Amino acid sequence: MIHSFLQKITVLVVVCAFAKAYTQEIPTQLLPKNDAVAMMLENNFGIKLANNNVTVAENNTDILNSGYLPSVFFQAGANFDRTNTNVDFGGALNQDGTVRPDVVIDGAETTRYNASINMDYTLFDGLGRYYNFKQLKEQYNLTQLQARETIENTMVQLFSVYYEVARVTENLSVLEEALEISKEREKRAQYQFEYGQVNKLEVLNAQVDIVTDSSNVLNARQQLRNVQRDLNVVLARDLDDLRRADTTVTFVSSLLMDSYIEKARENNVSLLQVEQDILITDYQIKRAKGLFLPTIGLTGSYGWNRAINPASAFFPSTTNQSNSLAVGANLRWNLFDGGASVIGLKNAKIALENQQLLKEQLQQQVYRDIANAKESYKNALAIFRLQEQNVATTQANFERSEERLKLGQITSIEFRQAQLNLLNVLTAKNAAKYTAKLAELQLLQLTGQLLNVEY
Repeated sequence: MIHSFLQKITVLVVVCAFAKAYTQEIPTQLLPKNDAVAMMLENNFGIKLANNNVTVAENNTDILNSGYLPSVFFQAGANFDRTNTNVDFGGALNQDGTVRPDVVIDGAETTRYNASINMDYTLFDGLGRYYNFKQLKEQYNLTQLQARETIENTMVQLFSVYYEVARVTENLSVLEEALEISKEREKRAQYQFEYGQVNKLEVLNAQVDIVTDSSNVLNARQQLRNVQRDLNVVLARDLDDLRRADTTVTFVSSLLMDSYIEKARENNVSLLQVEQDILITDYQIKRAKGLFLPTIGLTGSYGWNRAINPASAFFPSTTNQSNSLAVGANLRWNLFDGGASVIGLKNAKIALENQQLLKEQLQQQVYRDIANAKESYKNALAIFRLQEQNVATTQANFERSEERLKLGQITSIEFRQAQLNLLNVLTAKNAAKYTAKLAELQLLQLTGQLLNVEY
């Protein structure tokens, strides 16, 4: 009798310890999908870098970077010269017949000042700056597409982790429900044993199942915390601020998905990027052709000069000051530059041909990926529907097994098997649901619609 009482106390302590472990620190605050997306767009480091690159490309399209504005610069200078002079007249005579003495000037100082404002302006450079400016604008568009690709890839990563949090959360609920069922079964077995309706084996089996279910709950709990931290890494949030995920999943209608697939060529970000690369390369060809044309420019300056000259052997000291205005035009035409322009044009044309080949190759790959993703999505969705049906069947079988157990028509081992079957089917359904949703997101990304749908 004492041994039986101690055994009950031991089982009770174990169960309470497990219950305390998995009920603590359960995150109660929900992180909606839209909020998760907003946090990702605001905090994710990769997206911040991509946005900075877009800003740089936008700056490059400014008129200040176009080459159409003149260059104006100011320059000034000052010079100081100190000279000692000795003039020898070589024995020349003065008018009175005396020998003309040497003239010695020590410390003669000469000072000069100058300042000017200058302007250079290119009227025509063979259309080089025109096509360069066009190229910079297309580069800006390309950078925007690259940022969009970064956002799409990050969003797929986000929902891969977000839906993993949702999946583990649902599995945890299933495991917790299984543990509660095992506890009720153990309690009922204890009553039945005390009244002599079952043997001790039924109680022990129930207790073993409680420990097993508790272990499963603890493992799922730890897995949930791990994936919640993974989610915070993607969102660049505090790692310890754990949030619940929304387990509601909706799918895009088949008709709408088909319309997205039909327009994939116009919206796929990879295909749009290769189109931009072709435009940029085409402008490079036009710039290369511009090297065969002349360059015409204007120059202008307004200057001020002042010179203070010391006295010399023949002249007194002087101060000169002048203002000047100069305007000029120049023309430069490289009739032959050693063949560099010819080679540059040939290479630019080859680069354009390579871009066309890359476009054809990428189109084939994208169409293949869309076809594969479409089939994978349909297959995953069909499996999910089958699993939903299987859950209904297995749930009915479990409920019937539970009633039969109460009536003593089946053993606890048979009931446990029915319980495990339901547990496996429920977790399989959860996995199928999120697998189908991720397959849908990948297909939406390939069709270029990932950022245009609700989640």
